[in-house]
Amino acid sequence: MSAGTYAPNPGAAPLPRMIAAQAALETKMLLRNGEQLLLTVVIPTLLLVLFSSVDIVDTGSGDAVDFLAPGVLALAVMSTAFTGQAIATGFERRYGVLKRLGASPLPRWGLMAAKTLSVLVTEVLQVLLLTVIALALGWSPHGNPLTVLLLLVLGTAAFSGLGLLMAGTLKAEATLAAANLVFLLLLVGGGVIVPLDKFPDAAQSVLGLLPISALSDGLRDVLQHGASMPWGDLGILAVWAVVGLGAAGRFFRWE
Repeated sequence: MSAGTYAPNPGAAPLPRMIAAQAALETKMLLRNGEQLLLTVVIPTLLLVLFSSVDIVDTGSGDAVDFLAPGVLALAVMSTAFTGQAIATGFERRYGVLKRLGASPLPRWGLMAAKTLSVLVTEVLQVLLLTVIALALGWSPHGNPLTVLLLLVLGTAAFSGLGLLMAGTLKAEATLAAANLVFLLLLVGGGVIVPLDKFPDAAQSVLGLLPISALSDGLRDVLQHGASMPWGDLGILAVWAVVGLGAAGRFFRWE
């Protein structure tokens, strides 16, 4: 037996493996959290089924589900990338979890990448579930799937940046209250359930610049009207993504 046969070989795992393991852990924690599931799955599903089945809001000509499905998909992205991520990250920061993870072999940017991957995996599950339900309700989507994917990715980047900015600058309790309040306000005024043309003209010009409005209108233009590429909405989402992620990277506090 040669010397060193049983010697340990310490060292960190390869970076992609560390990010994948952390992303898997983040996803499991999210899916096991009842409050998160209520926010990311139950509420969008109930809204889709209720407003598609009961004539409560005037969604214009055509089936209500054709108007509602794109908006609810946008709501699902916001609930996961913004509200859920902001609340979870805010409390991880308060309890010192982020500080301890920041001292691990996984670099801090790797932790943020893992959180982003977890958000994307959750969104895939959300989109699949909501699409199946909408199709069962009579939804007839149109448009290019790649354009839809681009809108969802840009929307995720925009909301993720804003959520991390909030979680990294406010106290956990303030993040909890603010994230839920923003979720409710954007649900009502972001063109998800109520069309923007139901608001006064002055309000429409402001609301149309919100990321939730750009995402829901862009998805609606493609999936309901068969538009090729909603450049205006893509531009709004891109600006929010750059500003949100840039500000989060600049002002995020780990302690």
